[in-house]
Amino acid sequence: PRKVLQLLRLKQLHNGVFLKVNKPILQMLKLVQPYVTYGYPSLKTVRELLYKRGHAKVHKQRIPISDNSVITSSLGEKGLYGMEDLV
Repeated sequence: PRKVLQLLRLKQLHNGVFLKVNKPILQMLKLVQPYVTYGYPSLKTVRELLYKRGHAKVHKQRIPISDNSVITSSLGEKGLYGMEDLV
């Protein structure tokens, strides 16, 4: 199970990841089911996580998303101008 947890990017206790649902991921989750909790996040949960722990990579640096200018400067050409567009 340790290798499966590493493949799922769960390397520490109390970590969380967002994964796309597909057959291989579901099989891996079944293997580590006694050790993890999984399910579909609510919109409220995703919004709270982004506001509290959201970071962006701009010019190869990891910076916190503190205001909408960070999002607009890096993702404005793709039509994302603020935090609510990300959620």
